[in-house]
Amino acid sequence: MSQVPSAPVPVPPSLRPVLARWGGPGADVPALPAVWVNALGGTTFALRGPAGAVFCKWAPAGVALDLPAEARRSRWAAAWLPVPRVLAGGADEHGSWLVSRALPGRSAVDPRWRARPQVAVPALGRALRRWHEALPVRECPFDWSVPYRLARAVGDTARLRTPPPVDRLVVCHGDACSPNTLLGADGSAVGWVDLGALGVGDRWADLAVATTSLDWNYGPGWQPVFLDAYGIGEDRERSAYYRALWDVGP
Repeated sequence: MSQVPSAPVPVPPSLRPVLARWGGPGADVPALPAVWVNALGGTTFALRGPAGAVFCKWAPAGVALDLPAEARRSRWAAAWLPVPRVLAGGADEHGSWLVSRALPGRSAVDPRWRARPQVAVPALGRALRRWHEALPVRECPFDWSVPYRLARAVGDTARLRTPPPVDRLVVCHGDACSPNTLLGADGSAVGWVDLGALGVGDRWADLAVATTSLDWNYGPGWQPVFLDAYGIGEDRERSAYYRALWDVGP
């Protein structure tokens, strides 16, 4: 699973000049504190330099993290919702990077919110509903449909060839796990991050992953609270299908 590292993380040599530019003097060092280490191998560094507070994502070559795709999706979604503003990006033979301006708020899995799931969980349900209502399906150039995802799957998809009927097409976040919603001091959503898979699909593609993530981050028993805040009842068939599809994805 992705996590906050407990010690400074080695900085790839090709990333050091990028960090020095955006983090100012002192950022060009062999290791820095990182705010997040992705299960796929990516790392996110937090910096404060001439441009203010920024985040720099790093994806080593060969891992299933497409930072240019995330940059395109972030730029598109920014017209409707608070998402990271892309400042710079690049790549070399060792990997790719993406620099974006920091958003206000804290991740919904910050210790403050993990200790208050009675506030965080309904906020997450309302936040996902807001996301689905705000982004226009007809204007979205990105796909996250079942055929699109099956074509890119890396696991066994034999039992996933016949999906349930679409409940409602929305612009899915694509990784609606709890950490990717930022909450303000009052517990309301103030931003969304990690948009690399954003695209049009059934809303249950997001709902299935979002509800599973609650168990990982807050413990069992919170899924009904989330769904009630979103404004929908449980759908076991669609949840099971999209969780299985998530498990075989890249």
